[in-house]
Amino acid sequence: MAGKIRLGKGLDALIPPSDSALKLSDVQQMAVEQIRRNPHQPRTTFPKEQLEELAASIRAHGVIQPLIVKRGPDDQFTLIAGERRLHAARLAGLAQVPVVLREADDQALVELALVENVQRADLSPLEAAEAYQQLHKEFGLSHEQIAARVGKSRVAVTNTIGLLQLSEEVKKALAAGSISEGHGRALNGLEKYAAQNAALRAILSRELNVRQTEELVRKMKGHKVKKTGKQSLPADIQSLQAQLRDALGTKVNLQHSPKGGRLTLYYYSDEELDNLVARLLKRK
Repeated sequence: MAGKIRLGKGLDALIPPSDSALKLSDVQQMAVEQIRRNPHQPRTTFPKEQLEELAASIRAHGVIQPLIVKRGPDDQFTLIAGERRLHAARLAGLAQVPVVLREADDQALVELALVENVQRADLSPLEAAEAYQQLHKEFGLSHEQIAARVGKSRVAVTNTIGLLQLSEEVKKALAAGSISEGHGRALNGLEKYAAQNAALRAILSRELNVRQTEELVRKMKGHKVKKTGKQSLPADIQSLQAQLRDALGTKVNLQHSPKGGRLTLYYYSDEELDNLVARLLKRK
């Protein structure tokens, strides 16, 4: 199925693809206090309002979907998947929650927590970047292998990891939501932190969009920007171009007119071309 998250090798056995794959005998009740959070959980923040809404639902209906845990030392269990449900269950005052016991190594803990959050688009860009980087450095997974596990393109994974190279000031703005991931990717084109910070201040003071930021970065790098008598793209065309760029994981140029137009896609290696063709043709 197009857009389906593909779990890594062995992960399907840990998190069944449907509730019907679980037997009633697999589910057991466990004291909340026996469960500790996944130490490799990439998500660090949980919006209070969302947790309160989930807690209210749990008070009314209980925890419908069991948590996935693995056995740990001293009668403790490590959470594999279901951190939001665990937090909400505690908030709701539950003493016990339904769990399914599974075996998993550290790499699986990282992958499962990452996949669970990516499926709901819960991770911030920097949280995803940290998780991708951990899979790459600690477990030796290539960007291509990480992409296959989370259902992203290799280019998207590489671009997200690149956000970790930004200055602390830019990363703080990105984490706070003051700028978007697209702004961050554009600022990554500036090698010096001082230049990134200067560009950031311009973005915030002038409320620059991603396209304007890319132009600013080109100017700061000494590239001449071609001036034409044509007006800038309408906001709806800019938005569509940005959506295409994010969906395809590459640079997109959309030239539109009432009589038609031209859509240009860019790639920078044979591998990126293969990934782009596969995405357009919806190949697995």
